[in-house]
Amino acid sequence: MNSEKQRQIGKESPVLEVEHPQRIDRVHPVLEAEHLRKYFPVRQANPFSGRKIIHAVEDMSLSLYAGRAIALVGESGSGKTTVARMLARVYGPTAGTIHFRNQPVSLRNSTAALRKYYRHVQLIFQDPFSSLNMVHNVRYHLARPLHIHRHVHNKEQERAQVLALLEKVSLTPAEQFIEKFPYQLSGGQRQRVAIARALAARPQVLLADEPVSMLDVSIRLDILNLLLRLKNEENLALLFITHDIASARYFAEETLVMYAGQAVEGGPCEEVIQRPRHPYTRLLISAAPNPQRHLEASRIQAPQTERGRGEIPSLINPPTGCRFHPRCPHAMPICRQRVPGRTRLDNGHWTHCFLYGESTTPDWGHGGEAPETSPPSDKPQRE
Repeated sequence: MNSEKQRQIGKESPVLEVEHPQRIDRVHPVLEAEHLRKYFPVRQANPFSGRKIIHAVEDMSLSLYAGRAIALVGESGSGKTTVARMLARVYGPTAGTIHFRNQPVSLRNSTAALRKYYRHVQLIFQDPFSSLNMVHNVRYHLARPLHIHRHVHNKEQERAQVLALLEKVSLTPAEQFIEKFPYQLSGGQRQRVAIARALAARPQVLLADEPVSMLDVSIRLDILNLLLRLKNEENLALLFITHDIASARYFAEETLVMYAGQAVEGGPCEEVIQRPRHPYTRLLISAAPNPQRHLEASRIQAPQTERGRGEIPSLINPPTGCRFHPRCPHAMPICRQRVPGRTRLDNGHWTHCFLYGESTTPDWGHGGEAPETSPPSDKPQRE
């Protein structure tokens, strides 16, 4: 087939092409972050007062693999969005390293290298109302990344690929949406446009920052199913940020729990949710709505749910040792003195908690009863 005929076929084909490696590598991570830290300076009215910083993220590591999703779970203010924005290079990390396909990524990279990185790593923002410009129509929002990353070269290709993107996110018939403005769309439709805009760059990594939290409850499942389908069809490495641990269980293969800027527990999703070890993870699960729990409690005397005390600590003056110890019902003296290392449990499950290491017998408190999930019988390995 000669080159002229190839060009002619390329012009006629409206199919949206997605670039991926010849063989999907599910063994090595697409995007890897190691020991990320992010500190923000605090603006103060008094220039002579001491310098203060916000310890937003400390010692955060994760790996994203093709065709798999990691759920980053935690309450508001835990640093989840900051992690996503560091991975998207919106923020530069204060310390730590980011590798894409085993290549280090830095703001000091050349403009061409950073543009290539931005093309492969895309961020879906939480609020579809503010992430889209109300003065531009849907065609503009989807065509701009196609032109920036040189995926189209004329108006015919632009229209064909914009329509293909709308079809991909189930905005059909696509011809009815291409000229609409964001204020003419519902919240769910706007979020679909935002997802299509991220796909226009043909990424390998998708960072979804609470993509359903601003939407009506009735359409959240549709958006989650859309992201699941895209993850499987495009073999995307996906980071799903949420404060709803039930959504994490439905969506991801692996769960990572954050508290006050630090990772406290992680592992396979079912393992973390069915056998939570860290007191904060148990607190999150006990706070999730579960009608079956109340039904069982009315028939039998069910074990007490995990109860936390107090509020999230200040990230300007964080507590010493384990950051959860001011709220933890099982806090021990060592929790105030040292930061717990990582304790490896079974089946890839791990946690940062002294209840599972240091050869210390925990003082459960509150009547001396152990929590519903007891420490493992096998001696864990500490790092």
